[in-house]
Amino acid sequence: MMKHIKEQEIKGIYGIVIGVFLIFLLVPLLLLLGKSFEGEGGISLVHYGEILTGKGFFVAFGNSILLSFASAAAVTALAFVLAYTIYYTNVPKEMKRFIRLAAVAPMLLPTIAYGFAIRYSFGEQGLITRLLGGRLLGNSGFAGLWLGYVIYTLPTAFMLIVHSMSFIDKKLMIVSRVMGDSPFRTFLGTILRPLLGTLAASFVQCFVLCFTDYGIPASVGGEIEVLATVLYSQILGSVPNLNRGAAMAVLMLIPSALSIFLLHCLGRYNIRSNEGAPVEIRRGKLRDILCGLVSCGILIWVLSIFAVVFAVPLTEEWPYRLCFTAEHIRQAFSDQSLLSVYENALLVAGLTALAGSLTAYGAALAVARSNLSKRFKRVIDRIALMTKGIPGMVIGIAFLFAFSGTPVENTFFILVICNVVHFFFFPYRMMKGCLSKMNASWETTALLMGDTWLKTIVRVVTPNAMTTLLKVFSYYFINAMVAVNAAIFIAGVRTAVIPTKIKELQDSAKSNEIFVLSLLTLATNLAVRGLFRYLAARKENAGVYREGNLEESSAMDIRGLSERL
Repeated sequence: MMKHIKEQEIKGIYGIVIGVFLIFLLVPLLLLLGKSFEGEGGISLVHYGEILTGKGFFVAFGNSILLSFASAAAVTALAFVLAYTIYYTNVPKEMKRFIRLAAVAPMLLPTIAYGFAIRYSFGEQGLITRLLGGRLLGNSGFAGLWLGYVIYTLPTAFMLIVHSMSFIDKKLMIVSRVMGDSPFRTFLGTILRPLLGTLAASFVQCFVLCFTDYGIPASVGGEIEVLATVLYSQILGSVPNLNRGAAMAVLMLIPSALSIFLLHCLGRYNIRSNEGAPVEIRRGKLRDILCGLVSCGILIWVLSIFAVVFAVPLTEEWPYRLCFTAEHIRQAFSDQSLLSVYENALLVAGLTALAGSLTAYGAALAVARSNLSKRFKRVIDRIALMTKGIPGMVIGIAFLFAFSGTPVENTFFILVICNVVHFFFFPYRMMKGCLSKMNASWETTALLMGDTWLKTIVRVVTPNAMTTLLKVFSYYFINAMVAVNAAIFIAGVRTAVIPTKIKELQDSAKSNEIFVLSLLTLATNLAVRGLFRYLAARKENAGVYREGNLEESSAMDIRGLSERL
């Protein structure tokens, strides 16, 4: 009887998860595909023909490829230098802490704000231009887009590389030196070679992020046109062509699908070992000085670009009257429309974090803590992989076609569910990894003692997974606060969030309001990130329920469960 109840509960959770992605991922994508083949007389390839024979598409496509390649190559190299400084030098711990924090700081701001920061830093009257006495970036927009993409993808590349580098066995360096290898040969054999798969994965991931981003090219401007801006003009431009836009969105899926295949192939080269044992790093004063200066120089350069986010709204009239004033801040906080947008953003981010955490947790339970067949479990794994590879713009356009004219059009619900689907991959992988490491006999023992599977999940499994759940909640919240690629197509006037409002303010040239909203986003994300890191650390050190030592605590968990029965 208990086993039957357990099967019903887990099958119910599995069915809900599959239903969510069937309705809000598969159906919209199929409608998008159908729209792209829709012609006057039925099914037609005319829209694909118009795109592929038009000059504008190939120019934009070539620009996107070139910019994405240059940005991905540069950011992978920069992220490697930062990670190397943390793990293979003796620079002060405070400097290493600064590198870790500063490298991921750009992810706390909407990408659409990057362009304004770059323009107000490197324009004719930009902050950095004035400090250096001349412009460093040209007028074409290529350099600005490249810089924006590098800043945008730096956190992703850094987190990938620093994570893999933590698993490299540093004892191999000692063996290499004992065998008489030169320092360069030791570097190639014990550091660079084990990381080749990760470096390649970083390049592919960053390439796709740059190729499919809309926020940076929308705000940088210039003469360079990329595929994302062309796609936006086809859907929401002055002369929209929905069918051609749908066809272009489908074509944008091709690089994303290719990236999934490449990442799957590169997965076999990932480092598969326990965390490397601590080894004293060989002394190298010149190495430490160079790596420390280069790493800090990279990050100070990145952070200095965002100095205008603080400077512009605190001056009377940038760049002509530079006297300090808080009037722009006061005006922004007295503007009910801006406050409404901020409240909308908090609501959407909070609901996304809650719904997303529950969805990721339910999916991970069905895969890692159930007796469902491997065939059913693979369905969720493949869905997660799909969400990783589909660009936000494509999901937004698919939702636009699927839910226009329905009761959920221009509602907070559609924004929340779009974020839940779009950002599902990493939370699901985090939860699945956490649940897979737990003692597999907890549910069986509880059933033998008369408890239900669901009560065991609530009383035993969930407390042990709380640290990861807090991290997942924070991940969803922060991404929902800064996401623009999908929201730009499905947010209405009443449901506008900060990134879409910034796009609207751009057309009115209201820079003070743009930077005040950016500051609000940054402050909110910093507060949320800090709070949930504190709660996760506190939970991890709380006593019985510690994810880092599950085997040791399992007996205590079961004894506690027995006492409650």
